[in-house]
Amino acid sequence: MTETTQRIQGARSPELHHAVGMLRGLREHLIQDATSYRPLPPMSPDGPVTRRLPEGIRRYVVWTPHAAVCAAALLVVAVAFDRGPFVFGLLPAAPILLTLVRPVAAFWGSLLAATLSSVVAGPWDGGPWTPLTFFSHLVVLTVVAARTQPRTAAWMWVVTGVYGLFSGMVFGGYGGENTAALLFVSALVLLTVTVLHVRREAKEEVTAERTVTAHERSMRTLLEERTTIARELHDVVAHHMSVVAIQAEAAPYRVENPPPELEQAFVTIRENAVAALAELRRVLGVVRAEDYEAPDAPQPTLADLDGLLANVRDAGLAVDKAVTGAARELPQGVELSAYRIVQEALSNVLRHAPGAAARVEIAYVLGGLGLRVVNGPPRGLVKPSPGAGHGITGMRERVAMLNGELTAGPTDDGGYEVTAFVPVTKDEATA
Repeated sequence: MTETTQRIQGARSPELHHAVGMLRGLREHLIQDATSYRPLPPMSPDGPVTRRLPEGIRRYVVWTPHAAVCAAALLVVAVAFDRGPFVFGLLPAAPILLTLVRPVAAFWGSLLAATLSSVVAGPWDGGPWTPLTFFSHLVVLTVVAARTQPRTAAWMWVVTGVYGLFSGMVFGGYGGENTAALLFVSALVLLTVTVLHVRREAKEEVTAERTVTAHERSMRTLLEERTTIARELHDVVAHHMSVVAIQAEAAPYRVENPPPELEQAFVTIRENAVAALAELRRVLGVVRAEDYEAPDAPQPTLADLDGLLANVRDAGLAVDKAVTGAARELPQGVELSAYRIVQEALSNVLRHAPGAAARVEIAYVLGGLGLRVVNGPPRGLVKPSPGAGHGITGMRERVAMLNGELTAGPTDDGGYEVTAFVPVTKDEATA
């Protein structure tokens, strides 16, 4: 036998391939999971309806699906008790209760119950589906479809049709009408359940994607703020390193006949300062955007705060400033961050609280610098404009960089308050 002949004989026809795939799907959805133990969980107490109920009632409402399944089983038993032998009710009621713990096994149990009921049925019942098994099997299909996948619902419908036709022939060739009726009604029910199931899964996927998107947006905002802070602090650090390099170069000329060791030490200091400046410029090139332009003016400090307040007053914001403690010069990084925090807080007032009055408080204390920007509720007819959420994030990053603390939140009168404390040691303040 040649290799080509073996390949032809070993190849599957498209029909056989599809048939094997269908049998594999049947085995995966209705045979492998037949004995899986999956108790029906209670409803979520945070649903659109249950969350509006009182706490005492909500604890019991979450068990509504279990109560509905038990009620259907009791209805089957009650109807059977009035019409005939009690066993007629127990047979179809057992699979309904089994859906609470083993849904796929309940489907097979419902077919078995229908077979046994047809065997022992009296003259008032027709086969293969008696009125009780018709109803109970429809309930089982609905519950199992709601608890499993849409493909499982499709396979249950197909198996139900095959069983109905086969058992109808076995039990005397009748039963085609009630099988067709069951298939029609169950198709409508399963289609409705499948649509609801797909809609719920789509809603969960959208919620998950929105959560991921919100997290990514928050991280992007955080990185953007950190990049902005790095750009601004570059000028501060570069200034200090330039001063170090210049002083190291000029220091030997201030001493008459300096020893060679001292001259070499100052040369080393200057070389290290110049190298640090070069590395700092490379770091800035990594975080700089393509459209970034370095500012011509020096970075602002708290001494420029009056100009900022004048600008926001021209924009229509009534703002006051109060300074407590002995004002002193602080490190440039602290001054810049404090200025930016006040600037962003006042910008938020203009955007989110039009017409409100604001107050800026600066406290020079022994251990650092305290800031407080508070505004009242918005007034007037102008609607607040939505923000991108960068402001508070940037404030927190600036304060965290300086090992400080920041709190922001609404006030009791409907306004908003931002408070920050930046620790400054005595050595830093005098540097």
